[in-house]
Amino acid sequence: MTDTLPAAQRTAQISLGGRYILDIVIPVYNEQDDLAACVRRLHEFLRDEVPYRARIMVADNASTDNTLAIAHQLADELPDVEVIHLDGKGRGGALAAAWAASPADVVAYMDVDLSTHLSALMPLVAPLVSGHSDIAIGSRLAASSRVVRGVKREVVSRGYNLLLRGLLGARFSDAQCGFKAMRTDVARRLLPLIVDTGWFFDTELLVLAERAGLRIHEVPVDWIDDPDSRVDIVATAIEDLKGCWRVGRALTTGTLPLRDLQAALGREPLVPGVPRGMVGQMVRFGLIGVASTIAFALLYLSLHPALGAQAANLTALLLTALANTAANRAFTFGIRGRAGAARHHVHGLLVFGFGLAITSGSLYLLHRFDPTVGKGVELSVLVVANLVATFVRFVALRRVFGASAR
Repeated sequence: MTDTLPAAQRTAQISLGGRYILDIVIPVYNEQDDLAACVRRLHEFLRDEVPYRARIMVADNASTDNTLAIAHQLADELPDVEVIHLDGKGRGGALAAAWAASPADVVAYMDVDLSTHLSALMPLVAPLVSGHSDIAIGSRLAASSRVVRGVKREVVSRGYNLLLRGLLGARFSDAQCGFKAMRTDVARRLLPLIVDTGWFFDTELLVLAERAGLRIHEVPVDWIDDPDSRVDIVATAIEDLKGCWRVGRALTTGTLPLRDLQAALGREPLVPGVPRGMVGQMVRFGLIGVASTIAFALLYLSLHPALGAQAANLTALLLTALANTAANRAFTFGIRGRAGAARHHVHGLLVFGFGLAITSGSLYLLHRFDPTVGKGVELSVLVVANLVATFVRFVALRRVFGASAR
Protein backbone atom coordinates (compact mmCIF):
# COMPACT_ATOMS: atom_id res chain seq x y z
CA MET A 1 0.00 0.00 0.00
CA THR A 2 2.79 2.46 0.90
CA ASP A 3 4.48 2.11 -2.50
CA THR A 4 1.99 4.62 -3.94
CA LEU A 5 2.67 7.22 -1.24
CA PRO A 6 5.21 10.06 -1.36
CA ALA A 7 8.31 9.42 0.75
CA ALA A 8 7.27 11.87 3.52
CA GLN A 9 3.93 10.15 3.92
CA ARG A 10 5.52 6.70 3.97
CA THR A 11 7.86 7.84 6.75
CA ALA A 12 4.94 9.29 8.75
CA GLN A 13 2.90 6.11 8.52
CA ILE A 14 5.81 3.77 9.23
CA SER A 15 6.74 5.77 12.34
CA LEU A 16 3.24 5.23 13.74
CA GLY A 17 3.56 1.46 13.62
CA GLY A 18 0.19 -0.23 13.97
CA ARG A 19 -1.54 2.71 15.70
CA TYR A 20 -4.46 4.37 13.98
CA ILE A 21 -4.56 8.15 14.05
CA LEU A 22 -7.91 8.52 12.29
CA ASP A 23 -11.08 6.42 12.34
CA ILE A 24 -13.74 7.33 9.77
CA VAL A 25 -17.17 5.88 10.44
CA ILE A 26 -19.70 5.48 7.64
CA PRO A 27 -23.13 4.86 9.20
CA VAL A 28 -25.38 2.92 6.81
CA TYR A 29 -28.92 1.62 6.66
CA ASN A 30 -29.98 -0.23 3.49
CA GLU A 31 -27.23 1.28 1.33
CA GLN A 32 -26.37 -1.77 -0.81
CA ASP A 33 -26.29 0.29 -4.02
CA ASP A 34 -23.89 3.02 -2.82
CA LEU A 35 -21.70 1.40 -0.18
CA ALA A 36 -19.05 -0.30 -2.34
CA ALA A 37 -18.35 2.77 -4.48
CA CYS A 38 -18.17 4.99 -1.39
CA VAL A 39 -15.73 2.77 0.50
CA ARG A 40 -13.46 2.21 -2.51
CA ARG A 41 -13.30 5.91 -3.28
CA LEU A 42 -12.63 6.86 0.32
CA HIS A 43 -10.06 4.07 0.74
CA GLU A 44 -8.16 5.29 -2.32
CA PHE A 45 -8.22 8.87 -1.05
CA LEU A 46 -6.90 7.89 2.37
CA ARG A 47 -4.14 5.83 0.77
CA ASP A 48 -3.00 8.60 -1.59
CA GLU A 49 -3.74 11.87 0.23
CA VAL A 50 -3.74 11.36 4.00
CA PRO A 51 -0.40 11.07 5.85
CA TYR A 52 -1.96 9.47 8.95
CA ARG A 53 -2.72 5.81 9.32
CA ALA A 54 -6.50 5.72 8.95
CA ARG A 55 -9.25 3.14 9.19
CA ILE A 56 -12.71 2.99 7.62
CA MET A 57 -15.41 1.61 9.90
CA VAL A 58 -18.71 0.71 8.24
CA ALA A 59 -21.40 0.94 10.95
CA ASP A 60 -24.41 -1.01 9.79
CA ASN A 61 -27.47 -0.23 11.86
CA ALA A 62 -30.17 -2.82 11.24
CA SER A 63 -30.03 -2.97 7.44
CA THR A 64 -32.54 -5.38 5.90
CA ASP A 65 -30.95 -5.65 2.43
CA ASN A 66 -27.44 -6.85 1.40
CA THR A 67 -25.62 -3.88 2.96
CA LEU A 68 -24.01 -5.92 5.74
CA ALA A 69 -22.83 -8.66 3.38
CA ILE A 70 -21.29 -6.09 1.03
CA ALA A 71 -19.57 -4.41 3.98
CA HIS A 72 -17.98 -7.69 5.02
CA GLN A 73 -16.83 -8.34 1.45
CA LEU A 74 -15.13 -4.93 1.38
CA ALA A 75 -13.46 -5.60 4.75
CA ASP A 76 -12.10 -8.90 3.45
CA GLU A 77 -10.82 -7.27 0.27
CA LEU A 78 -9.37 -3.95 1.51
CA PRO A 79 -6.88 -3.36 4.34
CA ASP A 80 -7.92 -1.02 7.15
CA VAL A 81 -11.63 -1.52 6.51
CA GLU A 82 -13.76 -3.02 9.27
CA VAL A 83 -17.45 -3.54 10.02
CA ILE A 84 -19.62 -3.12 13.08
CA HIS A 85 -23.26 -4.22 13.15
CA LEU A 86 -25.99 -2.86 15.43
CA ASP A 87 -29.43 -4.35 15.80
CA GLY A 88 -31.18 -0.98 16.23
CA LYS A 89 -31.68 1.85 13.73
CA GLY A 90 -30.33 5.34 14.23
CA ARG A 91 -27.32 7.21 12.88
CA GLY A 92 -26.49 8.65 16.28
CA GLY A 93 -26.50 5.24 17.94
CA ALA A 94 -24.20 3.83 15.27
CA LEU A 95 -21.75 6.71 15.64
CA ALA A 96 -21.75 6.52 19.43
CA ALA A 97 -21.01 2.78 19.40
CA ALA A 98 -18.24 3.05 16.81
CA TRP A 99 -16.60 6.12 18.33
CA ALA A 100 -16.68 4.79 21.88
CA ALA A 101 -14.79 1.63 20.81
CA SER A 102 -12.28 3.38 18.55
CA PRO A 103 -8.54 2.97 19.23
CA ALA A 104 -7.68 6.02 17.10
CA ASP A 105 -6.72 9.50 18.26
CA VAL A 106 -9.40 11.17 16.12
CA VAL A 107 -12.83 9.87 15.14
CA ALA A 108 -14.85 11.18 12.22
CA TYR A 109 -17.86 10.34 10.11
CA MET A 110 -19.22 11.10 6.69
CA ASP A 111 -22.38 10.16 4.83
CA VAL A 112 -22.28 7.20 2.47
CA ASP A 113 -23.26 9.35 -0.52
CA LEU A 114 -20.02 11.38 -0.08
CA SER A 115 -21.94 14.58 -0.77
CA THR A 116 -19.05 16.50 0.82
CA HIS A 117 -15.96 16.68 -1.39
CA LEU A 118 -13.08 14.78 0.18
CA SER A 119 -10.70 17.71 -0.31
CA ALA A 120 -12.11 19.05 2.98
CA LEU A 121 -11.00 15.99 4.98
CA MET A 122 -7.48 17.12 5.82
CA PRO A 123 -8.58 20.65 6.86
CA LEU A 124 -11.20 18.92 9.02
CA VAL A 125 -8.92 16.54 10.93
CA ALA A 126 -5.57 18.38 11.00
CA PRO A 127 -6.52 20.81 13.83
CA LEU A 128 -7.65 17.82 15.91
CA VAL A 129 -4.51 15.79 15.31
CA SER A 130 -2.41 18.81 16.28
CA GLY A 131 -4.47 19.31 19.45
CA HIS A 132 -5.55 22.85 18.50
CA SER A 133 -9.28 22.06 18.37
CA ASP A 134 -11.61 19.57 20.03
CA ILE A 135 -14.30 19.15 17.37
CA ALA A 136 -14.39 19.98 13.66
CA ILE A 137 -17.46 20.29 11.46
CA GLY A 138 -18.05 20.82 7.79
CA SER A 139 -20.22 23.85 7.11
CA ARG A 140 -22.40 24.25 4.04
CA LEU A 141 -23.44 27.70 5.27
CA ALA A 142 -19.99 29.31 5.37
CA ALA A 143 -19.52 32.20 2.97
CA SER A 144 -16.88 30.35 0.90
CA SER A 145 -18.75 27.01 0.75
CA ARG A 146 -20.00 25.84 -2.63
CA VAL A 147 -23.31 24.02 -2.33
CA VAL A 148 -25.66 22.49 -4.87
CA ARG A 149 -29.10 21.61 -3.50
CA GLY A 150 -32.77 22.38 -3.91
CA VAL A 151 -34.54 25.45 -2.54
CA LYS A 152 -36.57 23.42 -0.01
CA ARG A 153 -33.51 21.84 1.60
CA GLU A 154 -31.70 25.17 1.61
CA VAL A 155 -34.57 26.89 3.42
CA VAL A 156 -35.00 24.03 5.89
CA SER A 157 -31.27 23.94 6.69
CA ARG A 158 -30.93 27.67 7.22
CA GLY A 159 -34.17 27.84 9.18
CA TYR A 160 -33.09 25.02 11.47
CA ASN A 161 -29.74 26.59 12.24
CA LEU A 162 -31.41 29.96 12.93
CA LEU A 163 -33.76 28.13 15.29
CA LEU A 164 -30.80 26.66 17.15
CA ARG A 165 -29.31 30.10 17.55
CA GLY A 166 -32.56 31.48 18.93
CA LEU A 167 -33.59 28.58 21.20
CA LEU A 168 -30.27 27.17 22.38
CA GLY A 169 -27.89 30.08 21.79
CA ALA A 170 -25.79 28.01 19.35
CA ARG A 171 -22.92 29.77 17.60
CA PHE A 172 -21.84 27.05 15.16
CA SER A 173 -23.18 27.56 11.65
CA ASP A 174 -24.25 24.10 10.39
CA ALA A 175 -25.46 21.41 12.77
CA GLN A 176 -26.50 18.72 10.32
CA CYS A 177 -23.75 18.53 7.70
CA GLY A 178 -22.70 14.86 7.52
CA PHE A 179 -19.00 15.61 7.81
CA LYS A 180 -17.63 15.87 11.35
CA ALA A 181 -14.65 14.82 13.46
CA MET A 182 -13.55 15.03 17.08
CA ARG A 183 -10.75 13.98 19.33
CA THR A 184 -11.45 10.55 20.78
CA ASP A 185 -10.73 11.58 24.36
CA VAL A 186 -13.32 14.34 24.00
CA ALA A 187 -15.81 11.91 22.44
CA ARG A 188 -15.53 9.55 25.39
CA ARG A 189 -16.41 12.40 27.76
CA LEU A 190 -19.32 13.71 25.69
CA LEU A 191 -21.00 10.54 24.46
CA PRO A 192 -22.41 9.39 27.83
CA LEU A 193 -24.28 12.71 28.10
CA ILE A 194 -26.01 12.43 24.70
CA VAL A 195 -29.51 10.97 24.74
CA ASP A 196 -30.54 11.03 21.08
CA THR A 197 -29.61 8.11 18.81
CA GLY A 198 -31.08 9.52 15.58
CA TRP A 199 -30.57 12.64 13.48
CA PHE A 200 -30.57 15.06 16.45
CA PHE A 201 -27.39 13.37 17.75
CA ASP A 202 -25.17 15.87 15.90
CA THR A 203 -26.98 18.90 17.27
CA GLU A 204 -27.02 17.62 20.84
CA LEU A 205 -23.31 16.83 20.69
CA LEU A 206 -22.41 20.27 19.35
CA VAL A 207 -24.61 22.18 21.81
CA LEU A 208 -23.14 20.33 24.79
CA ALA A 209 -19.61 20.77 23.45
CA GLU A 210 -20.11 24.49 22.96
CA ARG A 211 -21.64 24.95 26.42
CA ALA A 212 -18.68 23.07 27.91
CA GLY A 213 -16.30 25.55 26.30
CA LEU A 214 -14.81 23.16 23.75
CA ARG A 215 -13.17 24.58 20.65
CA ILE A 216 -15.21 23.87 17.50
CA HIS A 217 -13.39 24.30 14.20
CA GLU A 218 -15.53 24.94 11.10
CA VAL A 219 -14.46 24.01 7.58
CA PRO A 220 -16.16 25.41 4.45
CA VAL A 221 -17.07 22.53 2.15
CA ASP A 222 -18.07 21.81 -1.42
CA TRP A 223 -21.32 19.87 -1.14
CA ILE A 224 -23.71 18.37 -3.69
CA ASP A 225 -27.13 17.23 -2.55
CA ASP A 226 -28.00 13.58 -3.01
CA PRO A 227 -31.31 13.55 -4.93
CA ASP A 228 -31.99 9.98 -3.75
CA SER A 229 -31.74 10.85 -0.04
CA ARG A 230 -34.36 8.96 1.98
CA VAL A 231 -34.42 11.41 4.89
CA ASP A 232 -38.00 12.29 5.89
CA ILE A 233 -37.71 16.05 6.34
CA VAL A 234 -41.00 16.50 8.21
CA ALA A 235 -40.46 13.62 10.64
CA THR A 236 -36.86 14.69 11.21
CA ALA A 237 -37.93 18.30 11.86
CA ILE A 238 -40.45 17.16 14.49
CA GLU A 239 -37.85 15.03 16.25
CA ASP A 240 -35.37 17.89 16.12
CA LEU A 241 -37.87 20.26 17.76
CA LYS A 242 -38.46 17.71 20.52
CA GLY A 243 -34.71 17.42 20.95
CA CYS A 244 -34.32 21.20 21.18
CA TRP A 245 -36.98 21.33 23.90
CA ARG A 246 -35.35 18.49 25.86
CA VAL A 247 -31.83 19.90 25.67
CA GLY A 248 -33.01 23.46 26.37
CA ARG A 249 -34.87 22.29 29.47
CA ALA A 250 -31.82 20.33 30.68
CA LEU A 251 -29.59 23.38 30.23
CA THR A 252 -32.06 25.64 32.04
CA THR A 253 -32.57 23.32 35.00
CA GLY A 254 -28.88 22.54 35.34
CA THR A 255 -29.26 18.76 35.08
CA LEU A 256 -26.27 18.44 32.76
CA PRO A 257 -22.87 18.26 34.51
CA LEU A 258 -21.24 20.89 32.33
CA ARG A 259 -18.95 22.18 35.08
CA ASP A 260 -17.57 18.68 35.65
CA LEU A 261 -17.08 18.28 31.90
CA GLN A 262 -15.21 21.60 31.72
CA ALA A 263 -12.94 20.54 34.55
CA ALA A 264 -12.30 17.09 33.05
CA LEU A 265 -11.37 18.54 29.66
CA GLY A 266 -9.47 21.56 30.94
CA ARG A 267 -11.93 24.12 29.59
CA GLU A 268 -12.50 26.16 32.73
CA PRO A 269 -12.04 29.97 32.52
CA LEU A 270 -8.39 30.95 32.07
CA VAL A 271 -8.67 33.38 34.98
CA PRO A 272 -10.71 32.04 37.95
CA GLY A 273 -13.85 34.05 38.54
CA VAL A 274 -13.86 35.76 35.14
CA PRO A 275 -16.65 34.46 32.87
CA ARG A 276 -15.86 33.83 29.21
CA GLY A 277 -17.24 35.80 26.28
CA MET A 278 -18.01 39.32 27.53
CA VAL A 279 -19.34 40.42 24.13
CA GLY A 280 -21.79 37.52 24.04
CA GLN A 281 -22.80 38.28 27.62
CA MET A 282 -23.48 41.91 26.73
CA VAL A 283 -25.65 40.90 23.78
CA ARG A 284 -27.72 38.48 25.87
CA PHE A 285 -27.91 40.97 28.73
CA GLY A 286 -29.11 43.63 26.29
CA LEU A 287 -31.84 41.42 24.85
CA ILE A 288 -33.06 40.54 28.34
CA GLY A 289 -32.86 44.23 29.24
CA VAL A 290 -35.07 45.20 26.29
CA ALA A 291 -37.68 42.63 27.33
CA SER A 292 -37.48 43.83 30.95
CA THR A 293 -37.90 47.47 29.90
CA ILE A 294 -41.01 46.65 27.86
CA ALA A 295 -42.42 44.64 30.77
CA PHE A 296 -41.63 47.52 33.17
CA ALA A 297 -43.37 50.05 30.92
CA LEU A 298 -46.51 47.92 30.60
CA LEU A 299 -46.66 47.27 34.34
CA TYR A 300 -46.05 50.92 35.19
CA LEU A 301 -48.79 52.18 32.89
CA SER A 302 -51.27 49.58 34.12
CA LEU A 303 -50.54 50.21 37.83
CA HIS A 304 -50.23 54.02 37.71
CA PRO A 305 -53.99 54.82 37.85
CA ALA A 306 -54.47 52.80 41.05
CA LEU A 307 -51.13 53.29 42.83
CA GLY A 308 -49.70 56.57 41.64
CA ALA A 309 -46.28 57.20 40.12
CA GLN A 310 -43.94 56.22 42.97
CA ALA A 311 -45.79 53.05 44.06
CA ALA A 312 -46.30 51.94 40.46
CA ASN A 313 -42.58 52.45 39.79
CA LEU A 314 -41.63 50.47 42.91
CA THR A 315 -43.92 47.54 42.10
CA ALA A 316 -43.06 47.36 38.39
CA LEU A 317 -39.33 47.69 39.05
CA LEU A 318 -39.35 45.01 41.77
CA LEU A 319 -41.21 42.44 39.65
CA THR A 320 -39.08 43.02 36.56
CA ALA A 321 -35.87 43.01 38.63
CA LEU A 322 -36.63 39.55 40.02
CA ALA A 323 -37.38 38.21 36.53
CA ASN A 324 -34.33 40.00 35.12
CA THR A 325 -31.97 38.46 37.68
CA ALA A 326 -33.32 34.95 37.03
CA ALA A 327 -33.05 35.37 33.25
CA ASN A 328 -29.52 36.79 33.36
CA ARG A 329 -28.43 34.10 35.81
CA ALA A 330 -29.54 31.34 33.43
CA PHE A 331 -28.92 32.74 29.96
CA THR A 332 -26.37 35.58 30.18
CA PHE A 333 -23.95 34.02 32.67
CA GLY A 334 -24.84 30.32 32.31
CA ILE A 335 -25.50 29.63 36.01
CA ARG A 336 -27.85 26.60 36.21
CA GLY A 337 -29.57 24.80 39.05
CA ARG A 338 -30.64 26.01 42.48
CA ALA A 339 -27.21 26.23 44.08
CA GLY A 340 -26.54 29.84 45.10
CA ALA A 341 -29.87 31.05 43.67
CA ALA A 342 -30.99 32.72 46.92
CA ARG A 343 -27.69 34.57 47.28
CA HIS A 344 -27.83 35.67 43.65
CA HIS A 345 -31.32 37.10 44.12
CA VAL A 346 -30.22 38.94 47.28
CA HIS A 347 -27.44 40.61 45.29
CA GLY A 348 -29.95 41.28 42.54
CA LEU A 349 -32.22 43.02 45.05
CA LEU A 350 -29.32 45.17 46.20
CA VAL A 351 -28.80 46.24 42.62
CA PHE A 352 -32.57 46.76 42.42
CA GLY A 353 -32.31 49.13 45.39
CA PHE A 354 -29.78 51.22 43.49
CA GLY A 355 -32.06 51.29 40.46
CA LEU A 356 -35.01 52.24 42.62
CA ALA A 357 -33.05 55.13 44.13
CA ILE A 358 -32.17 56.47 40.67
CA THR A 359 -35.68 56.13 39.23
CA SER A 360 -37.50 57.37 42.33
CA GLY A 361 -35.10 60.29 42.63
CA SER A 362 -35.71 61.12 38.98
CA LEU A 363 -39.48 61.13 39.55
CA TYR A 364 -39.11 63.27 42.67
CA LEU A 365 -37.02 65.88 40.85
CA LEU A 366 -39.39 65.81 37.87
CA HIS A 367 -42.43 66.47 40.06
CA ARG A 368 -40.59 69.20 41.96
CA PHE A 369 -39.87 70.88 38.62
CA ASP A 370 -43.39 70.38 37.19
CA PRO A 371 -46.09 68.81 39.42
CA THR A 372 -48.53 68.61 36.47
CA VAL A 373 -46.34 66.45 34.24
CA GLY A 374 -48.13 63.57 32.44
CA LYS A 375 -47.51 59.80 32.50
CA GLY A 376 -45.76 59.87 29.12
CA VAL A 377 -43.06 62.26 30.35
CA GLU A 378 -42.75 60.31 33.60
CA LEU A 379 -42.21 57.09 31.68
CA SER A 380 -39.62 58.71 29.39
CA VAL A 381 -37.61 59.92 32.37
CA LEU A 382 -37.87 56.50 34.01
CA VAL A 383 -36.61 54.75 30.88
CA VAL A 384 -33.54 57.02 30.76
CA ALA A 385 -32.91 56.45 34.46
CA ASN A 386 -33.26 52.72 33.92
CA LEU A 387 -30.59 52.82 31.22
CA VAL A 388 -28.13 54.18 33.78
CA ALA A 389 -29.25 51.55 36.28
CA THR A 390 -28.90 48.86 33.60
CA PHE A 391 -25.22 49.63 33.06
CA VAL A 392 -24.60 49.39 36.79
CA ARG A 393 -26.64 46.16 36.89
CA PHE A 394 -24.48 44.53 34.20
CA VAL A 395 -21.23 45.38 35.98
CA ALA A 396 -22.58 44.27 39.35
CA LEU A 397 -24.17 41.02 38.13
CA ARG A 398 -21.07 40.11 36.17
CA ARG A 399 -19.06 40.33 39.39
CA VAL A 400 -21.66 38.33 41.34
CA PHE A 401 -22.10 35.57 38.77
CA GLY A 402 -18.41 35.60 37.93
CA ALA A 403 -17.65 34.70 41.54
CA SER A 404 -20.02 31.71 41.23
CA ALA A 405 -17.87 30.32 38.41
CA ARG A 406 -14.89 29.81 40.70
